Amino acid sequence: MVKRAIRNAFVKADNALADTKSLDSTSGTTALTALILGRTMLIANAGDSRAVLGKRGRAIELSKDHKPNTTSEKLRIEKLGGVIYDGYLNGQLSVARALGDWHIKGPKGSKGPLSSEPELEELVLSKEDEFLIMGCDGLWDVMSSQYAVTIVRKELMLHNDPEQCSKELVREALKRNTCDNLTVLVVCFSRDPPPRIEIPKTQRRRSISAEGLDLLKGVLSDV
Repeated sequence: MVKRAIRNAFVKADNALADTKSLDSTSGTTALTALILGRTMLIANAGDSRAVLGKRGRAIELSKDHKPNTTSEKLRIEKLGGVIYDGYLNGQLSVARALGDWHIKGPKGSKGPLSSEPELEELVLSKEDEFLIMGCDGLWDVMSSQYAVTIVRKELMLHNDPEQCSKELVREALKRNTCDNLTVLVVCFSRDPPPRIEIPKTQRRRSISAEGLDLLKGVLSDV
């Protein structure tokens, strides 16, 4: 019932864009939402914005980037009469799903190569799940999901302010010369800052913990 309501909401928002007289048919946007009911979280995504879970320092991607060249999207696009030129849907759009952009979709009610239907991901949050990062492609074009989680966790341990974490991710993306717009949101699942990750004494001489290794990878992968 809830999943159906979310899908219907995306369709209604898509139709509203078509009916808005102040917008032309080439106006459009990606859409990414998170609904939390108790300990259950539902992620809905259409486009290349991304939701990433911070799980004790590890990045868990909860959405797929809907790029035209991905196998599943390419098959769907070609089946519905669309074509892909140099990674762009019909040579015009860099995403395979979006709200709006009715110049590619065609008449309302018909299925075209550009879809507004979201993909949904459902999970039950555990004590290890610390925060959620939601960002558009202007962020993910210039840093990995793991690097973003590493930054947010470090900042939360300093000041425990998710708004400042969002701003820090924007600043980092700008330093990396992102060429797209930037929207970032950080949602914490606890009022307390993340705890330090301690390496068990039995492992200190031989190896680094799995969590510590993920943190290290996040830093090194984006240097």
